[in-house]
Amino acid sequence: MEELQKLQQLQTTMEWLHSAGISDANSDCQRFLADFTTLLMHDYGTLDIASKCGLISKNMSKISSLIIGGALQGGGEGDSQIGNSVHLHSDEKVNPNQMQRFFVEVPMVGIDAMMRSNSTLEDFCRSYFMFHKMEANCAQSIFKYLPILSFTESFIYQLDGLNEKLLQSSKSEVQLFSKDFKDDDSCLDSISLCKFGKYPFGSLINVLESHGLLTERISKELNCGVEYWALERKLCHALANDKEISIQDVTNAIHLKSFDYRVLNLLLYQLRGDKVNELHMEFLSASELLVEVSDDLFDYEDDVVDNNFNILRMFIKYYGAIDAPIMLAQFITNVEKRYNQLLIELDSELSAKYQKRCEEATREGGKMHGPSLGTWHIPPIIADEAGYRAAFSGSSR
Repeated sequence: MEELQKLQQLQTTMEWLHSAGISDANSDCQRFLADFTTLLMHDYGTLDIASKCGLISKNMSKISSLIIGGALQGGGEGDSQIGNSVHLHSDEKVNPNQMQRFFVEVPMVGIDAMMRSNSTLEDFCRSYFMFHKMEANCAQSIFKYLPILSFTESFIYQLDGLNEKLLQSSKSEVQLFSKDFKDDDSCLDSISLCKFGKYPFGSLINVLESHGLLTERISKELNCGVEYWALERKLCHALANDKEISIQDVTNAIHLKSFDYRVLNLLLYQLRGDKVNELHMEFLSASELLVEVSDDLFDYEDDVVDNNFNILRMFIKYYGAIDAPIMLAQFITNVEKRYNQLLIELDSELSAKYQKRCEEATREGGKMHGPSLGTWHIPPIIADEAGYRAAFSGSSR
């Protein structure tokens, strides 16, 4: 009976691994992965999954050296004892809910999220490194901090992609469970969608904390990301269903939208062991806000089709098609005034360098950090969004 329970447990573990895309044609390899996974899930006091994985990553080379060097003999009595210790933990029946938590809590990012985050990382290096007296064209400066910055931004992009799935759902804006999505969603995405309804940044926080990088301010900015995604779902669902919206929600959302840049910037201060420059953070926050508005105006038609958050869409809904452009122009003017005040307070050399970067970004046609160098252009208003989407669905973008 005991052996049957072991086999059932082993089969359950293998099935979970396979569903997450973790498998090997070699049966011995697959058995090893299953035993190793079970060992990771065993309770060791206060150690969580991230801590266990960190310990393994930190000490694996030393352990391998011991085995290769003969201190731990493979294939003999020592190997048998090690194997028995693994199977000792394997005697405990695996709880499927605990197995699901394992895959949720181990931080993972996909190649698609990494590729999507690449342009943001490039812009961050070219626009923000100067505020840390670093050169964006210096490979040493980039690669020294790239692992943490890239992993963090990719993690955020992956969650943003999952949030987009929620936006496209015809369900309620608070529907966060994977059962509402198509069968072709990956297991990782489905599990992460379940986690999205609780606190999506839990495993990222574990990583940052284990590297001594987590601060209260970084945690606060990550919370801003969760708040932004919730507001985005709430507002876009309201527009799609012709419900009333709050202008306070709209302005809060546009202020929160660039939280990832602030997280990266705060992380760079931590990585360099430097104190946060409050003037720089405030200036960049005003700059980020102008960029978000500029991007929304440029992407207005696409955002209507995709039902994405867009400040112009929201202003039209709240103020009406006639008054919305006027109110948005007033909003932009107020932000520009604050931006220009802070720009004067910057070191003259930094100010000139940053404005040059804005000009470069404008010429390249990419995202710019700073106000528009030309006049603001508000696109033609789409009064009937539903009709526009219906007409657009029959054509290709």
